[in-house]
Amino acid sequence: MSAAQCFAAVTSLLILPLTLQAADVPLGAKLHAKQEIVRGNGAEPATLDPAKMQGVPESNLALDLFEGLMSTDPEGEIVPGAAEKWEVRDGGKLWTFTLRRNAKWSDGSPLSAQDFEFAWKRLVDPKTASPYSWFPGQASHIANGAEIAQGKKPPAALGVKALDDRTLQVRLDEPIGFFLKTLAHSSLLPVPKKIVEQYGDKWTDSDKLVSNGAYRLATRVVNERIVLVRNPNYWDNAKTVIDKVTFLPIVQPSAEYQRYRAGAIDMSANGGVPIDQIKQIRATIPDELKLWPQLGTYYYELNLRVKPFDDWRVRKALALAIDRKIIVERVTNTGETKAYTFTPPITAGMKQVRTPAQEMTQPQREELARKLLAEAGYGPDKPLKFPLLYNTQESHKKLALAMSAMWRLKLGVRAELTNQEWKTYLDSRTRGDFTVARAGWVADYNEPSTMLDVFTTGNGQNHGQYSNPAFDETVRKAKLTANESQRAKLYQDAEQILAQDAPMVTVFFYSNKMLVKPWVRGYGRDPQGFVRTKELYILAH
Repeated sequence: MSAAQCFAAVTSLLILPLTLQAADVPLGAKLHAKQEIVRGNGAEPATLDPAKMQGVPESNLALDLFEGLMSTDPEGEIVPGAAEKWEVRDGGKLWTFTLRRNAKWSDGSPLSAQDFEFAWKRLVDPKTASPYSWFPGQASHIANGAEIAQGKKPPAALGVKALDDRTLQVRLDEPIGFFLKTLAHSSLLPVPKKIVEQYGDKWTDSDKLVSNGAYRLATRVVNERIVLVRNPNYWDNAKTVIDKVTFLPIVQPSAEYQRYRAGAIDMSANGGVPIDQIKQIRATIPDELKLWPQLGTYYYELNLRVKPFDDWRVRKALALAIDRKIIVERVTNTGETKAYTFTPPITAGMKQVRTPAQEMTQPQREELARKLLAEAGYGPDKPLKFPLLYNTQESHKKLALAMSAMWRLKLGVRAELTNQEWKTYLDSRTRGDFTVARAGWVADYNEPSTMLDVFTTGNGQNHGQYSNPAFDETVRKAKLTANESQRAKLYQDAEQILAQDAPMVTVFFYSNKMLVKPWVRGYGRDPQGFVRTKELYILAH
């Protein structure tokens, strides 16, 4: 049965909102008189514009400042956001959302359906140069989105229309079962149409930015702090507890850890736990270390436009030669697991994939790697040399050193390490100005397509320019297949194609890892690692 047939059984489907929103404070809990929190953020965000965000430091701010049609709860389950209800017709292709009556911007003006229409069409407009311009068409399957991203149609053709101030109609080119999950993504957040039109790119300046989320921007001192305070115009403000949140852009986990131990930080950045101090942390404050599996993969991106990485044998050799067991047990040692595929096995709708490399022993993998590299023309008399780019952070440097050492010892490969600050590193990858680069991908929503789409032809995050029509078609078929077992099998097939072509070197599946003071409560175990400040509260201490 196709997805269209599955939806066609119901002419109209009306869905009412769930009730879980904001902080859920247990009865009898004694709250601290001062509800303020300081959080680590890993790096200075490159932007506060939802259309231009692409990293975790930016997403952390977006979660507090803005709210899309849909949101997620502390456990990562999809819940209504700015939309109070929606209706589905035309076999799952036509969605009509009704915004909450009391949804407003932080300046008190009403949040309108026109703001969403404007934001989404601005997202796909080539003039915006969004790294996520592909998302509406490729992930959400909004009508004409793919063609617009390819420059074949104008942004005005996107299948989204404000029917009135509170009603947004969205037409899909194909019905997909995970459509609602995609609507919580930062790229599909609304932006204030009037403000953006008035100030252009300066609309995110501290004195101009307005937001529709639980918080509004109060202060921004670049490379020092970003302070958000409660937005009294947020529709669910009455249930928000934290009055002020300060985000600190501390790049080095060891420096953040020192601030945390000194009592200057209540919650570390996710992933900011210093691996060099993990033994000390486990010995001294074990209850404050929070670890759980994450929907994300740490990998090295290979630029297929740069020789010899257009040769699959070279790429495959690099992927085979690394010892992932040593990396997750001796280098990181904070809950990560070995990755031979790209999609984490905990992803909803993903069945375990066993690649040929997984069935080999480590010596067998290394022997095959040497053979493939020799066939490609490299060996002791002609060693492979390339620059390896990573963004400035202690853990990334340590991992890059481990990777380069393994490649040198096993294959005679010489990787020259180069580091760049976060924003520069993002720009380099976006421009394709790299040969091999450290990369990480955390799922945009909990479904395998959010991972596999990255390597489809023309995807905005496919910086290495990998392209395989068979892979593209397999992923496309999977997304449009209603039968869960058949869809899972197609996703497995797609992973096997990636394993053979090796457009990247997967290293490990991420774990969520944070340090959290005992008095901070309300966070859950969201597999994407999201923590919205509106869910938190501070106990008396």
